[in-house]
Amino acid sequence: MELSQLRTFREVAEALSFTRASQKLNMTQSAVSHQIKALERELGEPLFIRAKRGVRLSDAGKLALEYAERILEEADALRERIAGDDHEPRGHVRAAAATQAFVHLFARLFESFMREHEGIELSFRTTVSTEQTVADILNGAADVGFASMPVYSPALQVTELFEDELVLVVGARHRLAGGREVKVGEIKRERFILFEQGASIRRATDSFFKRVELSPDLALESNDTYFIKLMVEHGLGVSLLPSWAVREEKAAGRLAPLRIAGHQLKRSVAMVALGRFQPSPTRAFLAYILEHRGELQEAASAI
Repeated sequence: MELSQLRTFREVAEALSFTRASQKLNMTQSAVSHQIKALERELGEPLFIRAKRGVRLSDAGKLALEYAERILEEADALRERIAGDDHEPRGHVRAAAATQAFVHLFARLFESFMREHEGIELSFRTTVSTEQTVADILNGAADVGFASMPVYSPALQVTELFEDELVLVVGARHRLAGGREVKVGEIKRERFILFEQGASIRRATDSFFKRVELSPDLALESNDTYFIKLMVEHGLGVSLLPSWAVREEKAAGRLAPLRIAGHQLKRSVAMVALGRFQPSPTRAFLAYILEHRGELQEAASAI
């Protein structure tokens, strides 16, 4: 039994696809299949149940995956311990989050991280929903993700970072623009520009509508925050957005954010990574973000 076989097995088990695993490992699919078959012969049990639409772990495969992850974590820990505790991490970290979060919340923090860790290359992957962010982590397309809670997966390490608040956003010439808050009854006849189904903001929005028994008149749906803000600015409707997402437009006098009286539309945002042992660049990035979570909360809180 070789470590390379266990790594290949882990990738196939996480992707539930020989094709995706081979792409991530930069191996041919036949080479991946050969390693899995060799491991199955050595263990004396099939590790996967093969079907037309992919594979799933057998009972033996589930047990083998638990042991494989522990063995690989110990091997990685040994390799880094031998390299020394004081060496500067070098490598690549891929972060996934919604586009607007990168721009308004994380950009400055990521920039300072790269200045302090010159040996780590940080790249970004934008997603349209919490589901896509989680999927990117699970299938290996990203190392760390930022997503609205709740996030459920036994394979993930989920760390709550900060809270933000959704506010009603109207154009500067809208009849409600002069106030600081609005009553639910005042918005029942408004046309809404909302995120598409599946987005975390849309889930929070729909939950609010259900609580107050409001059936919104939809003007349009989009996952493009900039497009939504532009449509609100031009008077095509109102929207519910994180307060931090409209800070610049408020300062410029183009949009007006208002709280909804008697309601706090709070969301919890978490940092997500695989729960197994992480390479030193990823660990350094996770630790840096946790160290600066207060700055993220401050950036997310102000209206």
